[in-house]
Amino acid sequence: MSQSLRPYLQCVRSSLTAALAVSNFASQTSERHNVPEIEAATSPELLLNPLTVARNEKEKVLIEPSVNSVRVSIRIKQADEIEHILVHKFTRFLTQRAEAFFILRRKPVKGYDISFLITNFHTEAMLKHKLVDFIIEFMEEVDKEISEMRLFLNARARFVAESFLTPVCFHRLLSIPNSIQLIFFSTVRLVAFSLFVVGF
Repeated sequence: MSQSLRPYLQCVRSSLTAALAVSNFASQTSERHNVPEIEAATSPELLLNPLTVARNEKEKVLIEPSVNSVRVSIRIKQADEIEHILVHKFTRFLTQRAEAFFILRRKPVKGYDISFLITNFHTEAMLKHKLVDFIIEFMEEVDKEISEMRLFLNARARFVAESFLTPVCFHRLLSIPNSIQLIFFSTVRLVAFSLFVVGF
């Protein structure tokens, strides 16, 4: 973990640990039902103040606690359009398999990339500190995953460019104006990225 990331994750950990003080609470509108109040939002008095922990404008966590559930939404760092597409593909892959993660929400909160919903049933069946560890570890690893995917994309773009340039005299390519070279290499990179997205 980088030194700059440590205070951010520590703040998220302490805030989330405090928010997970949830208990079994029956619905006030539906008899013999227990629904996550943060999702139902039928009783405002059961919702606590939401908390946002932000590292910067592009990287933040929204914690929305209630009496019997907590919703955690994460905005993943995206430096440019390529990382935006990679994050979208990665989170879509995870949300399509939400059942395997138990606490993963199929649709993230607007303005965030991925959301988790932790209810009192989850805290009763699992250890609270392990749930917190899972979310913190996810936040640590997701940046590494996106970076690795980007490196793989660049390597694939380089391979495509080399394969494309094999039958061409490279010195002739270097003799053309820089603006045309830039357009050429941008096109090759776009083709490689398209192949990567299709493969993903």
